[in-house]
Amino acid sequence: MRRPRLLFPGLLCVGIAAATHSFAANNDFSTSTSAAFATVTPDHPISLPQDGGAHPAFRTEWWYATGWLTTPDKQPLGFQITFFRSATGHDAADPSAFAPSQLIIAHAALSDPAVGHLVHDQHVARQGFELAYAKAANTDVKLDGWKMIRGADGHYDVTADASGFSLHLKLTPTQPALLQGERGYSRKGPRPEQASYYYSEPQLHVTGSVVRPAAGGNHSTRDTAVSGAAWLDHEWSSTLLDPNAVGWDWLGANLTDGSALMAFRIRSRDGQALWAHATLRRPDGQVTNFGPADVEFTPRRTWRSPRTSALYPVSMTVRTGSETWRLDPLMDDQELDSRQSAGAVYWEGAVRVSRQNADVGRAYLELTGYAGALRTGK
Repeated sequence: MRRPRLLFPGLLCVGIAAATHSFAANNDFSTSTSAAFATVTPDHPISLPQDGGAHPAFRTEWWYATGWLTTPDKQPLGFQITFFRSATGHDAADPSAFAPSQLIIAHAALSDPAVGHLVHDQHVARQGFELAYAKAANTDVKLDGWKMIRGADGHYDVTADASGFSLHLKLTPTQPALLQGERGYSRKGPRPEQASYYYSEPQLHVTGSVVRPAAGGNHSTRDTAVSGAAWLDHEWSSTLLDPNAVGWDWLGANLTDGSALMAFRIRSRDGQALWAHATLRRPDGQVTNFGPADVEFTPRRTWRSPRTSALYPVSMTVRTGSETWRLDPLMDDQELDSRQSAGAVYWEGAVRVSRQNADVGRAYLELTGYAGALRTGK
């Protein structure tokens, strides 16, 4: 794996502590927002496509796509690609083109049962010189040759030529964007400032190709045509998590009837939920939001990493109101080590969704804080 380039001292003090999707928390985040960064308020509705671009006044932002792919011989694959933008708080008056005012971090991963474990790569660079950037007004993010660009018709072109694998994908919307929370104002805790702006694009139709590592541990690769479905999240904020939070569990599910389900819980040090929320959009467009009392994550089976000894609840049930969803992993070993870029080890993987023993969808599950509590306070 290539070491991050242009890494300046103090990255892990000002960068993202958990390079995951939904609630990335800087190592020195607290529940009070620094005056140097913009704040999230409930009176600012998200407007698309303008808000698909970068919001550099906010401390942290990410574009996160996950999905299930199928090969021509009907074999399943999971993929993930994420771009992060992190404002460092560097003096805005610094005129230098080398000023480290924004960081761009990128992760890519492929879940291939034929390989048996997650393959992944990570890059990090300061923004500048058209080598690394996150542009405003529309989704256009880049780190070296890795890109995610939204076209005029709303589709996304995704490119990541990573170490040992590649993703060359086109993600085409089949449904309107789903604004999470209250018109995109998404609470992450009991205090109003513990929030983000957050929208999702579920049920994206995927076409393209992947380069897969060959099975058996050799260094050859296979270029494979793929199709499938993906989920994209875009989220930005300046302060998110309670100091007592150790991590979170998050689910983004494309259901076979066309529904979309997002659910998360923020876990405290005693294992209880500090906050939880879920959103379910039915095929007819009806949206139901579930508050903390109506969302519950319950482990069914755990897997212990042979590398970190972290114990992850890779099979779970998730209750949203009166409905219960069972999650089972495509494969157990989907642990991602991002310590070379954003400082955390977590589990992020493709899972099947079932209800009453019937297959009802495909999803991604993210489990953070199990390999050590995230550092979310000063």
